[in-house]
Amino acid sequence: MKDEYTAVMRQDGDWWVGWIEEVPGVNCQERTYEELKETLEVTLKEALEFNRQDAIC
Repeated sequence: MKDEYTAVMRQDGDWWVGWIEEVPGVNCQERTYEELKETLEVTLKEALEFNRQDAIC
């Protein structure tokens, strides 16, 4: 399993938006850069776990 992923983050007006390039559907927006980093990490972990569970079934 891959241990590193590419997070793309940029500011768009008052918001920070970002996504993980290698995992479709992992995208978030937050008011601050730090919040965005945290949210992307949590969302990535949830997506990977969901994909693992889906593959088992």
